[in-house]
Amino acid sequence: MNKIAQYLNEHLLGEVTADDAIRDNFSHDASILSIKPELVIHPRVTNDIRKIARFAWQLAEKGHVLPITMRGSGSDKTGGAIGSGILINTPAHLNKVIFVSTKAKNQFIHLQPGVSLATINEALKATGMLLPTYYSTAGYETIGGAVANNLSGIQSGLHGSTGDWVERLEVVLANGDLIETTRISKGELNKKKGLQTFEGEIYRKVDAIIDDNKQTIDDKIANEATDNTGYPGIAKVKNRDGSFDLTPLLVGSQGTLGLISEIVMRTTFYSTEESIIVATFDNPETARDAADTIVGQQPTILEVIDGQLFDTAHNLGKKYIFSEQYLDRHVGTIMYISFNDISDHTRHKKTKHVLKLLSKVGSTVYTNPEYMIEELQLVCEVESILLQNNSKGESQPPIIDGASVPGDRREEFIVALDELANKHHISLPLHIRWLDDIIYTRPVLKLHEVSDKQKTFKLINDYLDLVIKFGGSMCADACEGRLKAGAAYARLDDDELDIYKQIKDVFDPLGILNTGVKQKSDLKTLVSALDPDYSIAEFAKYSPSN
Repeated sequence: MNKIAQYLNEHLLGEVTADDAIRDNFSHDASILSIKPELVIHPRVTNDIRKIARFAWQLAEKGHVLPITMRGSGSDKTGGAIGSGILINTPAHLNKVIFVSTKAKNQFIHLQPGVSLATINEALKATGMLLPTYYSTAGYETIGGAVANNLSGIQSGLHGSTGDWVERLEVVLANGDLIETTRISKGELNKKKGLQTFEGEIYRKVDAIIDDNKQTIDDKIANEATDNTGYPGIAKVKNRDGSFDLTPLLVGSQGTLGLISEIVMRTTFYSTEESIIVATFDNPETARDAADTIVGQQPTILEVIDGQLFDTAHNLGKKYIFSEQYLDRHVGTIMYISFNDISDHTRHKKTKHVLKLLSKVGSTVYTNPEYMIEELQLVCEVESILLQNNSKGESQPPIIDGASVPGDRREEFIVALDELANKHHISLPLHIRWLDDIIYTRPVLKLHEVSDKQKTFKLINDYLDLVIKFGGSMCADACEGRLKAGAAYARLDDDELDIYKQIKDVFDPLGILNTGVKQKSDLKTLVSALDPDYSIAEFAKYSPSN
């Protein structure tokens, strides 16, 4: 690989290395998997990415597959940001805000993929705007990673996921060609289909896939609950008026259909004022019933958090605003509510309604300005204490984070989940994002022990069965990557799988784009990639919540 590194260094503006220590550093993401790349490349311009793709394409044509993985911060929880071939590191140089538009009815921000979400929102705040799908990982998460995973965030229950705010993309195709995606008219589509290029071929074949599989797409993909498994964006590509946009297909594709080099996102105005309520409950069912009622007040954020997480934090010395309330007993259930309506009157009215409701159900409440906003927000980020847990050999990996279960089946699901936890002799405390039904739970595992290695994949399968049984989705807040793909695809109908395979073959006929991600993988392959020294220490300086 040193010769290839030298060759590419001669032709790229960016840096290419086959250094063993650097490759080790990029062999991990936030998942429990580890795969060491052959090369790490830090591109400086889009043309570097094009040359990398063209080089890998030409190698593949000769029978030598060198996969390409596009990487941001490496915060992917499913192994989507690691790969065995070329790893493209975008934050090194492709980390700029290109342009911000503040024009009325045309507010957007033009970005390179390696810029962090925190940097984006700091730039936008000066204009009174922001990207509303804010993430707990914003301190280090890149916009390229957020788009590639169609991430949802703490405000997604109100504002939708990342893909809902993507206006257009610049994408390097597998052969190195450069295209721009946005919604085009039926007439423009016909012109695209007439191109004698790889781009033209993609438009022709994707349009044919949609026409040939319309019934399956309408019945089994378009109408499903939020699910990022496979390429569900195919249902949003073609509108009834014949207009066409490849963007929804590329959002959530985890770099398996193309390499995103620039992104245009729509933005919105934001309020500088926020009203926060933290409520404690001794009875979890009472808390969940109250949450169902509070939804009607349209909060910006509504989270219901298992008290067991705070018990763990207390044992590690952490204190919260309600800690004295639970000095001699276990913490009950904690609710976090936020309103950030621009209208002071509306915000205060909603807050008053919720406080009145909470007083009737016997909860203890904490609000601002009585308490500092930072003290209240700490409650919502209790998982950050997991970074400080130094129990020898133990970790709490995000192997089943981000599923969703419909609200009307939630209580049944929670009862069944208790049974599943008992079956596996583990504890599964819940953190529920109430507005969009996203559920987070992390078991304590010892990944260096054979028994827990086996338990890991058995738990993923059993948990997915449970989620599907109650009408939910395993991959609601992000994608399946490597870790969840096998389990998720085993539960899809053959006709859905066939559509997703056709899409992959259209964009990546030589199999060089993030090979192994969003594809079926056998258990043996996953076990061999399992990292017994799993750690999220790389992100500890940011103290993310989940």
